[in-house]
Amino acid sequence: MGLDITVMIVDWSWLGKVPLRERLSRLRDAWYADETGLWDHGAPVAEGDWEWPRGPDGAFFAVYEFLHTFGSFKAHFWAGQRWEYVRDHADPLVRTGLDTLLLGLIWQGPDGEAQHTDPGFFCDDPDVSYGLLVARSPDSVRELAATWEGVRPRLGGLREAFVEHAAVPEGWVGDFDGFADLLEDWGRVLTEAARRGWGVVGLSE
Repeated sequence: MGLDITVMIVDWSWLGKVPLRERLSRLRDAWYADETGLWDHGAPVAEGDWEWPRGPDGAFFAVYEFLHTFGSFKAHFWAGQRWEYVRDHADPLVRTGLDTLLLGLIWQGPDGEAQHTDPGFFCDDPDVSYGLLVARSPDSVRELAATWEGVRPRLGGLREAFVEHAAVPEGWVGDFDGFADLLEDWGRVLTEAARRGWGVVGLSE
């Protein structure tokens, strides 16, 4: 799990203007564009904040900088692993909500086969969709955002079980606060995307 991940919210109609096979490249081209894109264009963005491109595509997507992850996918992967350790000890309402949320974003699920991309928006050809880790349409985003809002007030009740069954002080997302922070970050991403009627995309670099 040496991947980095860049998570962004995206105007789905802007991507939908081009053929299916060209959509991911359109997003990457806008992201990497000289002077007007996001790649390597100056001062780092504060953790827990948004970065918007400066060019003609600036109204159509933004990248979110997660707290304490250094851009690595490891934090997201290990959050899913920590959930596996603690979920059987969680309140049923919390377990149902976090199962849905994490299966939709970063957790591979009990059988290790969960898919985090909605079919039919990006091309299914692995050569074209290389690096695509998460792709959720506006409809999926609204559902996941509603799930997050339902589970968020109950999240604190998971602390004791996490400490007992999932804490690894020196590991990625090794304590409850780190786990909760990561979920809060995903909640910010989903909430903002849902507010705009946009999708969510996670790409490896």
